[in-house]
Amino acid sequence: MAGTATVLTTAEALQSGASTARAEADRCLAAAADPAGQGAKVFTLVDPGRTRAEADASDLLRSRGVVPSPLAGIPVSLKDLFDVAGQVTRAGSTVLDPGPAAADAPVVARLRAAGAVFVGRTNMTEFAYSGVGMNPHYGTPAAPWDRTTGRVPGGSTSGGAVSVADGMAVAALGTDTGGSCRIPAACCGIVGFKPTQRRVPLDGCTPLSFSLDSIGPMARTVSCVALLDAVLAGEPAAVPAPVSLRGLRIAVPTNYVLDRMDETVGATFERALTRLSSAGAQVDEIRVDLLDRLPELTLNGGITAAEAYAWHRDLIEAEGNRYDPNVRTRILMGKSLTAEAYLTAIRTRKELIAEAEKALAGVDVLAMPTIPIVPPTIAEMADTDTFADLNRLMLRNPSVANMLDRCAISLPVGEPGGAPVGLSLVGPAMGDRRLLSIALAAEATLATK
Repeated sequence: MAGTATVLTTAEALQSGASTARAEADRCLAAAADPAGQGAKVFTLVDPGRTRAEADASDLLRSRGVVPSPLAGIPVSLKDLFDVAGQVTRAGSTVLDPGPAAADAPVVARLRAAGAVFVGRTNMTEFAYSGVGMNPHYGTPAAPWDRTTGRVPGGSTSGGAVSVADGMAVAALGTDTGGSCRIPAACCGIVGFKPTQRRVPLDGCTPLSFSLDSIGPMARTVSCVALLDAVLAGEPAAVPAPVSLRGLRIAVPTNYVLDRMDETVGATFERALTRLSSAGAQVDEIRVDLLDRLPELTLNGGITAAEAYAWHRDLIEAEGNRYDPNVRTRILMGKSLTAEAYLTAIRTRKELIAEAEKALAGVDVLAMPTIPIVPPTIAEMADTDTFADLNRLMLRNPSVANMLDRCAISLPVGEPGGAPVGLSLVGPAMGDRRLLSIALAAEATLATK
């Protein structure tokens, strides 16, 4: 079942009385329980009684004039690494069992205070450590496109993206360490947003890399993610006004991000840039030399592997045979990294962030394909070498924003019925709301034929 509801259309239906929070919750729960759908692989936990109780409470409050935000009564799915009071946070694994969480993570608490109704906990790459989205413990939901063949959903927030695309939720909460909101959004034809890391609190979220982790939303439109982002950041729940594209400076790096781009993505990317240019944006192809240095930060696993191993050390030494082998291999790379190598990577990252601020000072946004290939098949990933190669390729472009401490968004730009393709726009640190304003204008322009 394909999902078409947006946060705004659902909020309007709730406000007008055309629908109720209970009806919206029931619709999402039915989609999740449909044996012909992907629900069994999308969710690691669904508690229909709890979801319906939250929806009924939302309807009761609304009947008494209490509507805390536009998110009131909106069904939202939560990635399985956020603490929810009374639930166990397993992070897509079978080895992690800390017992029921005592309290909601701050981001969950903020969504709850805004009135969101939680549908369930979504499947993910184990411990969020890949961009492919596969999970050998709970299964791998297929991306909506070409389900006959079976395409990867993108990771690590795989279940979250499919939950929105298939109408099991109106929005999803995920994390993004190297593209984990934007990659699945691109693979599933929806919008994914990565905020500037320091805007949204990370407490109550199972970490992968404390230097690079960020928390972001996924939904069908830019307006949807803008509303969720505001709530997550503790700001008033509002959608910013779109900017004028006329004179907007869009830079397209000619190096690094276009390597190994396939024909479908290349043609779609060029078409999107042409439409933005026709709308008055100034689209310039430039060489960004500092991008070629980014692999220094991931050498032998780099920052992420070092920080992941520090967190997993005791658990993986005791239970490593129960980890996804692809995840275990990547975490264990951090074991052999020296303190010197880790600190050098941290210092190099700091230097590159400063260099990017200077080099891109005259640019409103960078534009690039979210991933340079259409989603590969799940079957292809059975080969270890192919998995490693395509995982690196899928992570390469999105990780630019994480490594350079920037905000970024992925917009769906594929042709209807065709392969999904994501267009990434990358803005400066703390320029999140302006980036969303730019994305709103780009979305409207790219929707016209």
